[in-house]
Amino acid sequence: MNERVVGWTRDFATAAERLLALGVLVGSAYFTFHSFFALAELDWRLADTYYELIYRTLLVVIGIELVRTLVTHDLMAILELIAFVVARKMLKPDLTSLDILVGAAAFALLLLVRRYLFPAPVSLPKAEGPTGSD
Repeated sequence: MNERVVGWTRDFATAAERLLALGVLVGSAYFTFHSFFALAELDWRLADTYYELIYRTLLVVIGIELVRTLVTHDLMAILELIAFVVARKMLKPDLTSLDILVGAAAFALLLLVRRYLFPAPVSLPKAEGPTGSD
């Protein structure tokens, strides 16, 4: 009985996560589509328009990374999601010195976590063919 409840709960959670991921994906697509029209109406001679483009782009990327995180449960996907959230926060024009310091510390922490939890794969030397010296 207990194993059946655990299995059902796991299946329900997986289905709910995928349903939420689909909702976020549809919302991201809708937001992206309407962002083209919103950005087309802005004055591209202003720096604020460029900030708006970057802000909207990072928002869509965050949505897509969230979908990836919900579907794969990959720790690297979570780190990338957090990195995009911090990057979006850091690009706001009205940041205080404390915001910049905290954002830089967050990026440094993310880099440390990535380095020590996800070491670079070791590449094995390629096997050489027969040398013909026999």
